[in-house]
Amino acid sequence: MRESTPSHFIGLDIGSSAVRCVIGMLDGNDNKLSIIGHGVSANVGMRKGVIVHVDEVVEAIVQAVTEAERVSGVQVQSATVNINGAHVAGMNSRGVIAISAANREITPEDRMRVEEAATIVKLPPNREIIQVFAKNYRLDGQDNIKDPLGMHGVRLEVDTHIVTASTPNMRSLDMALEKARIHPSHYTVSSLAAAEAVLQRQQKESGTVLLDIGAGTTNVVVIEDGEVQHVAVLPVGGIHITNDLAIGLKTDLDIAEQVKIQHANLEKPKKGRVSVRANKREHYFDGEDVHMIIEARLEELFEFVDKELKKIHRSQKLPGGVVIVGGTANIPGIANLAKEKLQLASRVGTLQGLAGLADTVQDPKFATSVGLMMLDMLLLPAQAEHQFAGQPNSSVFGFIDGIVKRFKK
Repeated sequence: MRESTPSHFIGLDIGSSAVRCVIGMLDGNDNKLSIIGHGVSANVGMRKGVIVHVDEVVEAIVQAVTEAERVSGVQVQSATVNINGAHVAGMNSRGVIAISAANREITPEDRMRVEEAATIVKLPPNREIIQVFAKNYRLDGQDNIKDPLGMHGVRLEVDTHIVTASTPNMRSLDMALEKARIHPSHYTVSSLAAAEAVLQRQQKESGTVLLDIGAGTTNVVVIEDGEVQHVAVLPVGGIHITNDLAIGLKTDLDIAEQVKIQHANLEKPKKGRVSVRANKREHYFDGEDVHMIIEARLEELFEFVDKELKKIHRSQKLPGGVVIVGGTANIPGIANLAKEKLQLASRVGTLQGLAGLADTVQDPKFATSVGLMMLDMLLLPAQAEHQFAGQPNSSVFGFIDGIVKRFKK
């Protein structure tokens, strides 16, 4: 196996039910991202995005990475990794500084200083800042400045959205990666990575909410004017649908999971009896009961999402609509239900602009891991700036400009 170099980019999605590793590289001919390997492993060591059994998570990481290494021929030593769980929270903050240079011109150092000033907030001792997103700047009272560099003024302000996470949960994640011998190049929230993979520039500008509905959690990110406006993680996901089916149909969890996979359909509810085969026998259930249980849980989820949108006064006010990814996005008709409940245009997100083994990662389940792989490339400071400066309109590369101001390493 060859040693991993900056020419290879790795995304590691540590989810509540599975770990996914995606390896990509730049195609030498047209500078297109090419998928050269991926691996998936079941994860039973997490609950709602939080590690509860470190060794089981380590085993899942090792299996997924080993499979990706086998397919690609690349040895994985580092990766960009997602942070998940309801402990992840966003908050708004403002930074203010005075410009002391003789000519009053705003320099990159001034921009960095004002963003640092915005991070001086009171946090409980068990929380830490993961990411800082600058939404807009203000110079001597002039509002809605996207980039103040080169302008002249005395007082510079910035409005930011700060993402924080629980320190104990971060230490557990660090420990699991250390035991799996993976160095985290960067940490980021799952929804931001998924947004990089599936959102187009127009959607990021006009205003879009992305929902990454995983097994144990739903990651929410609102992007408007090309900037992150709100980040949240809801403790509801696909596992809760399975649990509801097990209770409502009075059956075992493994059978309920098969009912969900085989018969969940919000477009054309199945009437009469439906069956699944498990433990060498057929199990029969009422199709209308299955539909009612699944629809009720998803309606509740979209109500939670709408509450998040109301917090930032964006309920029913996002022209870019709703984009859904994650394993639960595979339920037929989920986009129509989201459209009805959130009163916004809705669709299931699709990956674009990829070459190589792209067909193997087209499932919405891979949106986060592919997005993490893209961010692994884009966050190579000098290389990313040099290689992609000529591609400002690319749906793959456009997201990073002006959004990711700082990542926790």
